[in-house]
Amino acid sequence: MALSPLDIHNKEFSRSMFRGYDEDEVNEFLEQVLKDYENVLEEKKALENSLKQSTEQITHFNTIETTLQKSILTAQEAAEDVRRNSMKEAKLIIKEAEKNADRIVNEALSRAQKIAVEIEDLKKQSKVFRNRFKMLIEAQLDLVQANDWDDLLEYEVDAEKFHKVAEES
Repeated sequence: MALSPLDIHNKEFSRSMFRGYDEDEVNEFLEQVLKDYENVLEEKKALENSLKQSTEQITHFNTIETTLQKSILTAQEAAEDVRRNSMKEAKLIIKEAEKNADRIVNEALSRAQKIAVEIEDLKKQSKVFRNRFKMLIEAQLDLVQANDWDDLLEYEVDAEKFHKVAEES
């Protein structure tokens, strides 16, 4: 068992007859040992308190470190989830865009085909109209060039005859 300052203070030495120690010198030495021992015990107590605080701080910091590591892992997992979800969403958007693009291209091709058919129909109608119009003009030209016009121009009408016939009636 360790000595206490009180043990040192109360320690008494037996006296020998022949060569005894100087009592004042022993008491001074014991006083010095007592003070030094008290200082050592106080320092030990201070160091123990400091060690206890340091241990508590280390425990606290270890807890914080563990919490931070868990938070970092959670954040990394969340970031990975966000990245995965973003990739899925991007793929869906691209698929949808490709479908829309295909639909738009197909609609455009269909419209182009319809327009091409309409153009062909218009060309045919234009040819038919042109041929009919040409035939009409040729028929009218034939009428104009016919000899009947010359006969009409040579035909003379006696206006007096018509006038007399009208009076008689």
